[in-house]
Amino acid sequence: MDQAAAIDPILDLARPSVLRNPYPAYAELRASTPVFWHELLGSWVLTRHADCLAVLTDSARFASDWRRTGEDIPSPLLSVQTLDPPEHTAIRHLLLDGFRAQDRQALHDWMEGQVQGLLAELAGRPSFDFVGELAEPLALRFITAFLGVPAPDQAWFAPMSRTVVDGMDAGLWPEKHEPAVAARAELAEYAGGWLADPPEEGLIAYVARNSDAAGVDRTVLRNSLRAVLHAGYESASRLLGNAASALLTSPGALAAFRAAPPATAVDELIRYDAPVQADARVCVTETELAGVVIRAGDPVTLLLGAANHDPLRFPHPTELRLDRAPNPHLGFGRGAHACLGASMAIRLTGSLLGTLARACPDARAVAEPEYRRNLTLRGLDRFEVTLRPRQPGRGN
Repeated sequence: MDQAAAIDPILDLARPSVLRNPYPAYAELRASTPVFWHELLGSWVLTRHADCLAVLTDSARFASDWRRTGEDIPSPLLSVQTLDPPEHTAIRHLLLDGFRAQDRQALHDWMEGQVQGLLAELAGRPSFDFVGELAEPLALRFITAFLGVPAPDQAWFAPMSRTVVDGMDAGLWPEKHEPAVAARAELAEYAGGWLADPPEEGLIAYVARNSDAAGVDRTVLRNSLRAVLHAGYESASRLLGNAASALLTSPGALAAFRAAPPATAVDELIRYDAPVQADARVCVTETELAGVVIRAGDPVTLLLGAANHDPLRFPHPTELRLDRAPNPHLGFGRGAHACLGASMAIRLTGSLLGTLARACPDARAVAEPEYRRNLTLRGLDRFEVTLRPRQPGRGN
């Protein structure tokens, strides 16, 4: 494994030193081989912004639903994330209408109270794990409040969620596939319980009332609600952790965030170190892309983390510029499968980081962030921080 990783440009990304900062490795790939075939993945790999954007926005030629090329997809994997138009349209519209029907301002007002309460509790401690004690509990409270259901036990849910994330890298580590399919099925069964006894308010209540009229298959609906729960939790918690790492390990960055427009600053934090580092499609119709012929049936892996640092699209991409605008990053995807809850994740992140910057201006890291060994979704395993001011004469 170590010897292979030393010469393989994708496996190399899993080395601890590269996990901490994969962007120089991405830059080398963009410069040398922006489109290349990777034997272990059995996939074309794209690293430039323009090429990744072209694939994301062309569902006619590049499919999320691999059944369009004859693959047999297990039923737990059929959801709003994996279907293509026109089958995808009904479930996406149902969820979008449900999103719009919610009182999001009331949700964010409630969330502000949760943020303030958690920070007040943690401020009294010498240090704490930003990931496990703040980002993950906050993200789970937020997504389940939006769904209108009680939050599951974190001790049960978090390992299940991580198993699903590990399975996203099964192209490199095949042993992760079956546990991830089983975890998805268990989470879908859990989500099915919401539909059997729906709450009176929230997204679950809306889709339960309107799914029959929308013509959405019950299995697809259940799987899609599982996907909303899982994606909402993982995207938000990893975004919060990555953003905190960027702000709390760089002198002056937290103060700069306080002075910047919140949505603009969060957009830049997403571009700078996005949770979603890779996505995949399969070519449906033979296509030439960046001078390479991609045949029908060929998988295509999009390194979105590399695309978000493409100097052809972003001036000075290695710099964190919290006032960067416009900022056409691909951190939440594009096209038919763009993230449904992007605006909510941006607002949650702005709320937490804004409150942190105002109420705890001395917050800082007390240890280097530790990263999980995931390449598709990037995130921290642990990040020890303090909210207390530095004591004179002390190094921490």
